[in-house]
Amino acid sequence: MDSIIEFWSQMTANPLLFIAVALTLGVILVNGWTDAPNAIATCVVTRCMPPKAAILMAAVFNFLGVFVMTLVNATVAETITKMVDFGTDPDKAIIALSAALFAIVLWAMLAWVFGIPTSESHALIAGLTGSAIALHGSFDGVNGSEWIKVIYGIFISVTLGFGLGWIVCKLVTKIFYNANRPKTEPFFRGAQIVGAASMAFMHGAQDGQKFMGVVLLCVYMSKGQALPSDINIPIWLMIICSVVMAAGTAMGGKKIIKSVGMDMVKLEKYQGFSADIAAALSLLLCSVFSLPVSTTHAKTTSIMGVGAVKRVSAINFGVVKEMVLTWVLTFPGCGLVGFLMTKLFMFIFT
Repeated sequence: MDSIIEFWSQMTANPLLFIAVALTLGVILVNGWTDAPNAIATCVVTRCMPPKAAILMAAVFNFLGVFVMTLVNATVAETITKMVDFGTDPDKAIIALSAALFAIVLWAMLAWVFGIPTSESHALIAGLTGSAIALHGSFDGVNGSEWIKVIYGIFISVTLGFGLGWIVCKLVTKIFYNANRPKTEPFFRGAQIVGAASMAFMHGAQDGQKFMGVVLLCVYMSKGQALPSDINIPIWLMIICSVVMAAGTAMGGKKIIKSVGMDMVKLEKYQGFSADIAAALSLLLCSVFSLPVSTTHAKTTSIMGVGAVKRVSAINFGVVKEMVLTWVLTFPGCGLVGFLMTKLFMFIFT
């Protein structure tokens, strides 16, 4: 990919590309607003770190996650770029992609208003899919072999999140069963900070790659070129995505932190640590196998697994029901919005 100066020159010379990239950054901002706080929620509500420090830590480890995982394994980004086909007409492709991104921002903002941790990953996939269907007038623009990875990811991340949450918390409970509770507080305070950093790292590894994949789509589609088989993501793009995501977390993270970390299960420090480690392991395994999954799915189900160790009634199923309903509605809902926005954008701009 070009240098940042060349990239800026391309955007200023091509208004459609400029709009598409701006909307992508808007989606990243909303992701930081509604999704990234999940990574640090437990750390904040158990008072291991104040919100500002936790947000700064999340920004640093989001970047490290993007950088390290992209060097090691960039297949999550490749999965996103290959999931849909916007055709060979560069102008129509950029218009359709812009409509999809607009739909994703709209959907995410509605979820934020109600304080429900929506899955930005699934909103991104749904919006892109609905837009590609609208552009082609059929399912020809959807790559089923790549799309099926999303379905696998849903079931695997939910199962791993809950199962690992239960296992890790059970192990911690057994190991520290006879320990003096007050004396373990300093250990678990530090351990939970490590856990939250691990979650922020894996959030960057998963979601950062997805959105950088969309930026790459914007650039290559504006040129009427197909994406190369070997994707090269520049460091400056990683930095921009991380900074925008951190800004979103700083703007609107507290509402989601409350919903995830306080309303679902009342957590103690050892439980918060267990949930973070379990969710981070779940995301790492999914990333290694190229599965684009929801960090929200992994984190919330790991918290449920942790709560189930004590007793199932410790879980606030009212909050869980709201989250599940949101996830169930995301694919058809955001997909439909993406479809309608694409039809509208094509009518206006072509």
